[in-house]
Amino acid sequence: MKLEAGPTDDVIKRLRRIEGQIGGIIRMLEDGRDCVEIVTQLSAANRALDRTGFRLLSAGMRQCVTAAAAGEAEPMSAEQMEKLFLTLA
Repeated sequence: MKLEAGPTDDVIKRLRRIEGQIGGIIRMLEDGRDCVEIVTQLSAANRALDRTGFRLLSAGMRQCVTAAAAGEAEPMSAEQMEKLFLTLA
């Protein structure tokens, strides 16, 4: 299923932000920063990735519901959507 431009743009912005976080974590490691600080930043990046994945899934679900309401073929079956959801959970 191809997503609409709006949600895709939002996800790209989120991923670029996470990319910056990861770069910061690498610099922390290179600088020999405290383990607790590094793990805290890793946790934050992980949560951001999870939220980004759910944002993507939410956009896909919205497209499926909109298509069904308009009488169009759904771009993804309920089983496929469930499988994606469980992949993130």
